[in-house]
Amino acid sequence: MDHDTLSDVLRSVRFRGALFYDVRADGEWVAEAPPARVLAPAVMPGLEHLIEYHVMTRGAGWAAIVGEPPRRMAAGDVVLFPQGDAHVMSSAPGMRARPLDSQWVFATRGEPKPMPLRYASDAVVVESIDPPRDAPTRVVCGFIGCDLRPFNPLVAALPRMLHLPATGGETWVAPLLERAIAESRQHVAGGDALLERIGEMVFVDAVRRYVDTLPQDSTGWLAGLRDRHVGRALAALHGMPSSDWTIDELARESALSRSALHERFSQIVGMTPMQYLANWRMQVAAGMLRGTSAAIASIALDVGYDSEAAFSRAFKRLVGMPPSAWRRTAAQVSPRPLSPGAPSASRR
Repeated sequence: MDHDTLSDVLRSVRFRGALFYDVRADGEWVAEAPPARVLAPAVMPGLEHLIEYHVMTRGAGWAAIVGEPPRRMAAGDVVLFPQGDAHVMSSAPGMRARPLDSQWVFATRGEPKPMPLRYASDAVVVESIDPPRDAPTRVVCGFIGCDLRPFNPLVAALPRMLHLPATGGETWVAPLLERAIAESRQHVAGGDALLERIGEMVFVDAVRRYVDTLPQDSTGWLAGLRDRHVGRALAALHGMPSSDWTIDELARESALSRSALHERFSQIVGMTPMQYLANWRMQVAAGMLRGTSAAIASIALDVGYDSEAAFSRAFKRLVGMPPSAWRRTAAQVSPRPLSPGAPSASRR
């Protein structure tokens, strides 16, 4: 495929990374996170969805969605919670703690990131020693924020919990994080920018590794990317969303008959090719409404609509409001990931 469909979606839904906590733990320890929507206003204001991830850079532990079976975490492992579930990280399975207080997260939003924390049992303190004292267990915690509307096919295709063991050549994440954190504390030029990008790198790598593990009979958007024929159709639609596509033209691009493409695409992706195209056009239009001052009539033409009226009806049907109202709302609520080098607030 010449067109990188995954990168297209990642750019369009504004994935943003933030590295928040550098956790060290002694003996028995447990940390519990509330649903991500509770933390979102304090962590990444202006983005609709929050994904929390943890990298076990040293030691071992357990990760679990609250109420679900835990997974063993070894040094170098990565775990993500793509659907924003409440979850627990601990030294042993079955442990629980008071969830992280969102008010405390908001109150410490001005602390330089990643904030050094130390856990002992379920107690947590902010380290005042620089560099922080060593410990047998070290977990780096971060967040990925993104938009869900008008159309984000990726998040819905991910599981509630994604555990990625550090096996084979997939061991680069932990040492890179430790190096980036050390450089940030030494105020090395570019250190903060590196921290901002690492979370995005971790997420993209996790998605690619997850796709590689999908069974052959999997369904969903990511399975569609991997499918030889559906992947070609998706690449064609993303490469030229404004084109006046017909199912016959798309079938030729996909090397399938018209009926075979319609059936295969619908079965794997969960919607017809033309439904997908309509949704993706609205996502492209949303980016133009947010990021440019172009007239709505011009945007309508750019995403394949012959008239502003037809485009406005389609946009309102998917988003729930006309393009002009959506543009005003988007301008009022823009994402503001917290800076890793924000001015220091009082320590707790």
